[in-house]
Amino acid sequence: MKTVFMGTPELAATVLRYLAESGHEVGYAVSQPDKAKNRGKKMQPTPVKEEAERLGIPVLQPEKIRDNEEFLETLREYNPDLIVVAAYGKILPKSILDLPRLGCVNVHGSLLPKYRGAAPVQRSIIDGEEITGVTLMYMAEGMDTGDMLAKVETTTAGKTSDVLMNEIAELGGKLLVDKLPELEAGTLERIPQDDALATYAPMIFKEEGLIDFDKSPEVIERLIRGVQPWPGAYTTLDGETFKIWAAEVTDKKTDKPGGTVVETTAKYIDVAAGGGVLRLTEVQAPGKKRMSAGDYLRGNRLETGKRLGE
Repeated sequence: MKTVFMGTPELAATVLRYLAESGHEVGYAVSQPDKAKNRGKKMQPTPVKEEAERLGIPVLQPEKIRDNEEFLETLREYNPDLIVVAAYGKILPKSILDLPRLGCVNVHGSLLPKYRGAAPVQRSIIDGEEITGVTLMYMAEGMDTGDMLAKVETTTAGKTSDVLMNEIAELGGKLLVDKLPELEAGTLERIPQDDALATYAPMIFKEEGLIDFDKSPEVIERLIRGVQPWPGAYTTLDGETFKIWAAEVTDKKTDKPGGTVVETTAKYIDVAAGGGVLRLTEVQAPGKKRMSAGDYLRGNRLETGKRLGE
């Protein structure tokens, strides 16, 4: 088949690699425009652009895809049989959805209809879903509303969002390649989504990483895993940002106010949270690298009774 791939982040780059290695032709890789990143504000190529260039696939990076006749004409001239989308970042207009002979399919990082939207992997962890996965679906004009074609499941247990994202990228790439022959033959069953069961996974914003120690240890531990690598979960210590990268739920109880340091040892920092105790095991002080709680305590004093988040 002649295909076009549309995607932007690392997850999408993995799916592109699987598609390219499947033996089907990838005429173009379409990605969001490059953006300035880090303190130097140097323009950084998207992961999909980097992967496409490594694979020798021409890259298109239109500022907009709706009402963009030049971009649409480029796709028309190539005349793809199929467009594959994974985390592209924009809703495709009808003019693109209707263009390929076999339609447009999306590799989506959740078990639809749950977690439609921009951040399904992160939200599934934060919300405490035990099982998540990947859905291969036909694309429609709504946000992740099209008919489902295939699914594969995995667990969220103990995984950070970056680890789970990498796993889902691999699962999604394999699922796509496995189903391409049936897709081409028209033998894949189309299963409409039940909109009544739909939930949404909006984009993650920086302020969502702020820890509320009045919440339970379970809720906070999921947040810490769910907002990695960005923005990272954080609180304040002596008025400065103090990041928490790893924590454990304990069975301890306390009547201390949320955020109060209740115990420190050579390996961990125990902090009051919602009547329970959250054990901090990996932290990051301002201007420092991530380190174990033990390494932090060897170079810094943190007395029992000190309160994080004040």
